[in-house]
Amino acid sequence: MPVARLRGSNLAYDEYGTGDPVVMVTGTGAPGRMWRTHQVPALTRAGHRVITLDNRGIPPSDPCPDDFTLDDMAADIAALIEHLGAGPCRVVGYSLGAIAVQELLLARPGLVRQAVLLATSGRTDALTGAMTAAELELVPEGAKLPPRFRAYVQALQNLSPRTLNDEESLRDWLAVLELSAVDLSGVRGQLGLQLIPDRRAAYRRIRTPCLVIGFADDLVVRPHLSREVARSIPGARYTEIPGCGHYGYLENPAAVNAAITAFFTGRTP
Repeated sequence: MPVARLRGSNLAYDEYGTGDPVVMVTGTGAPGRMWRTHQVPALTRAGHRVITLDNRGIPPSDPCPDDFTLDDMAADIAALIEHLGAGPCRVVGYSLGAIAVQELLLARPGLVRQAVLLATSGRTDALTGAMTAAELELVPEGAKLPPRFRAYVQALQNLSPRTLNDEESLRDWLAVLELSAVDLSGVRGQLGLQLIPDRRAAYRRIRTPCLVIGFADDLVVRPHLSREVARSIPGARYTEIPGCGHYGYLENPAAVNAAITAFFTGRTP
């Protein structure tokens, strides 16, 4: 995995395929390889050069400093695009990554041709605030939840009822989640970025063509929050994928990939 020295920090990334570049930005605590199973193959088949990155706080990228902000996260994405000579390019962001992309569209619009915003929001609502505050309280105490318990909580938070009620599929999910449990102390800087002011008025200045994708059964970022973002960005399209929780890009990757590639080619998703 290449590591670039950008803005005084090390930022790790990977590249796949050739063609028009697509930069993919992950959510809280997630490595860039999360895109590798489903989205990278679909986009490379569609003729794209796919660039994934490990946001600061995800090794081997550097940790987040104490004063790390959402603007810094957006600036990291911009610096990587410029370092690779990829701009103007398409950008896909998921959850916290999508919120950072929204700030990128405001700060550096010339770097982005089109943007896809998965499970995004433009404000911190009461439930998101409570969830983030609870996780931040665990970090100073050095609490390390048992991986099996953490997997159970993640499944309830992030999977749809359809998946939770499919016992064979759920067993597979629980095994994966248990093995990939995130150490909250390592992503404290990212956790704090989830607490954002209401940015919907600012998004009215965005002129980049955007597709917002919500997941109908998402309990982490309820789809009405994503619809708010789509309504705030002039000309943005919105599509909602049924039968998916917050991990919709993994629960129904075919639908997500079809929506992304249709948007990139100018077709209605």
